[in-house]
Amino acid sequence: MTITAFNDGWAYRRKVSAFAELGGVREDWTTVTLPHDALIGTPRRADAPGGAAAGYFPGGAFEYRKDLLVEESDRGRCFFLEFDGVYRGAMVYVNGALAGQHAFGYSRFTVRIDPFLRFGGVNEIRVECRAHLDGRWYTGAGIHRDVRLIVKEPVHIAVDGVRISTPDIEPDRAVVEIVAEVVNTGAVTTTAVLASAVDDEGRAEVARDRSPVTVPPGERAIVRHRLYVADPALWDVDTPSLYTARLLLRDGDRVLDEHAVEFGVRRVQVDPHKGLRINGRTVKLRGACLHHDNGPLGAAAIERAEERRVESLKAAGFNAIRSSHNPAGSALLRACDRLGMLVMDETFDVWTSGKTDFDYAGDFAEWWERDVEALVAKDFNHPSVILYSIGNEIPETGTPFGGVWSRRIAEKVRSLDDTRLITNGVNGFVSVLDVVLAGARQATSAEPSNGGGGVNGMMTQAAVMMNQVSASEEVTGRTEESFSVLDVAGLNYGDGRYELDRELFPGRVIVGTETFPVRAAQNWSLVLANDHVIGDFTWTGWDYLGEAGLGSVGYGDSDERTASVAQPYPWLTAWCGDIDITGRRRPVSYYREIVFGLRSTPYIAVRRPRHHGRTVLATPWSWSDAIGSWTWEGFEGKPVHVEVYSDADEVELLLDGTTVGRRPAGPDHGFRADFELSYAPGELVAVAYTGGREQGRFGLVTAGEDLALDVRADRSDLRADSGDLAFVDIVLTDGAGNAHPGRDRPVTVTVDGPAVLQALGSADPATEETFSGPSRRTFDGRALAVIRPTGAGDITVTVRADGCGTARLALRAGAVEAVEHDALVP
Repeated sequence: MTITAFNDGWAYRRKVSAFAELGGVREDWTTVTLPHDALIGTPRRADAPGGAAAGYFPGGAFEYRKDLLVEESDRGRCFFLEFDGVYRGAMVYVNGALAGQHAFGYSRFTVRIDPFLRFGGVNEIRVECRAHLDGRWYTGAGIHRDVRLIVKEPVHIAVDGVRISTPDIEPDRAVVEIVAEVVNTGAVTTTAVLASAVDDEGRAEVARDRSPVTVPPGERAIVRHRLYVADPALWDVDTPSLYTARLLLRDGDRVLDEHAVEFGVRRVQVDPHKGLRINGRTVKLRGACLHHDNGPLGAAAIERAEERRVESLKAAGFNAIRSSHNPAGSALLRACDRLGMLVMDETFDVWTSGKTDFDYAGDFAEWWERDVEALVAKDFNHPSVILYSIGNEIPETGTPFGGVWSRRIAEKVRSLDDTRLITNGVNGFVSVLDVVLAGARQATSAEPSNGGGGVNGMMTQAAVMMNQVSASEEVTGRTEESFSVLDVAGLNYGDGRYELDRELFPGRVIVGTETFPVRAAQNWSLVLANDHVIGDFTWTGWDYLGEAGLGSVGYGDSDERTASVAQPYPWLTAWCGDIDITGRRRPVSYYREIVFGLRSTPYIAVRRPRHHGRTVLATPWSWSDAIGSWTWEGFEGKPVHVEVYSDADEVELLLDGTTVGRRPAGPDHGFRADFELSYAPGELVAVAYTGGREQGRFGLVTAGEDLALDVRADRSDLRADSGDLAFVDIVLTDGAGNAHPGRDRPVTVTVDGPAVLQALGSADPATEETFSGPSRRTFDGRALAVIRPTGAGDITVTVRADGCGTARLALRAGAVEAVEHDALVP
């Protein structure tokens, strides 16, 4: 049995039918390495059908192909292709024959291909897919997650056939239950022996078991092993200890199959009095909603990119993510397991009622069970996953038949996995959308609408009344059945229900599945004050492509008061993340870290002085346009607004040692103090005081006149495989480490050695530049290059920009070492 990465050697193009080719239509094939996003390199345009929601990317149909050489000696073995995600409507062909298909763009699915193979020859694998007005955000397109080739003997452990749980945990020992499904696709009854062992993180064996299993032809058998691990190392967010279960299936001296699975020993409990407990310890979820795209990489879920996102989010103070609004990829879950990040894995954004013209609602009735099964099969052995979410802002949740579907889906999940909690991101506003729309129609008949934006647009106009609607008797009554089937009630923008439901539904446990960033302090105080509220998930932890302008900040004349969540082309990103698409923390991230009680040092953010005095046009998802800089060339002597975030009693602001002012801060003042002053180059310092004593200080220094390129990689030593990446930060500085945000210019990146420039971009939320070229203009003095190894050896990254000296960076890609274990013999 072998499981190998199947990511190399692919080619793709826009789909061309045979009939179109006969008519002279030509599309060239381009060699790519998976995971790959076919859409990210396509030209954007203002009239793209998906508009702002899709980031002005057009849709399209695409096809991929790859050759597979199969030896004659492999005849009789079972061949599978496992796709972690193909967006969307995947059709898998082998030698021209349809071998399998899958409708949803985010589910893992497996296609058995040996019936279609030519043994002793080369076989063509072809995958067709498309993206077309079927998402409310940038979906990307293509084979955007990993693919694996799995080859097994006729008698084997089923694909996704190993499930590990820890039903009984004591301080001195834990029960590890291993359930394995053995399949016999052959013609003869076989009695095999299945051996299993558990290794700790040091790869020392700590438990083992074995049992014979007889499987008649065409049947399946379940083997259960209960292993006892002494003094278990428990998995949690602070100490994410992982064990490895190794399984070996033998028929006499012949190895039929072997498999290894990482898992964690941990217990999850919840109740309205002690909240959420991991291994008996109460945990409040400091959560980030997370879309699936990787910014400059598009929807491609390359292993290192997923790992870096988890590292960055955890460093910013988050301990949980919500996969919004689709199942997370396996690479992301592996990173969460290793790094200690809790996961709410979400199924769907729609059920039977569509939100876009061609979305999953048209496939839901036929496919939902298979996609729920795929979700659970993927997640079961990941200790990071503690919650399944069965939906997001589903309009049906306010109807009786929505209650039927809620119960149906929740019970399906429980039948597959009763070890985890079930929630649903219910938005009371959306659950009574029929009433809201009726009111909106009356309002718009009197006054024409000023723009689009769909449900988000209405929510912007109605943000001040969101909690009133969510806490209304109408919502209480219409959502009661949908909430009753859940273990945890998920509320989107419904913090007005937190204390209300403590009285109305004493057994209800709540999590804020989606909340406005501007209400971070209020929401977190509610989480801390209420035992039955287990956490808060902000929209969003990481900025994303599409829903362009959702968190935009605009400026108008004094009589302008309306912001738009759907900004015109060339807007690209939502601009509502704590972390931008290049991985850099925005000021709201430092504010939230302070609110969480994880940072005692104050933070200074300065609003762009060119907009001083103008009316701010913001949405409920907006933060201010402030950045952490005291370099504003050309604005000497002009007024500027400074925001200081702090949990201290007071904050004093000093410019070159002279006091500008002293203001109260801390929880009673929203964890911030605001100052007005005239800009002058120098050193701006915020000093925080609690009880009259200095608690901490933070400073910004004006950049000098010189201009230089500062180029740094997150890691210099890489693995020589396509799943690794180097993220190279490019900053325009004064040579002393101080950034120049006002001297933006194009930078050009070249790569020599066994690597390619996978992407080059900036955090600019509104730009016509692509991520695929060798040159890109900086934004606020910064850009990001992503380098992908293609083999082992030395790599040189060279960065050039007008007016700066050339910068070079040395990287090295090394061969991947195999992990060795002691032999497992039944």
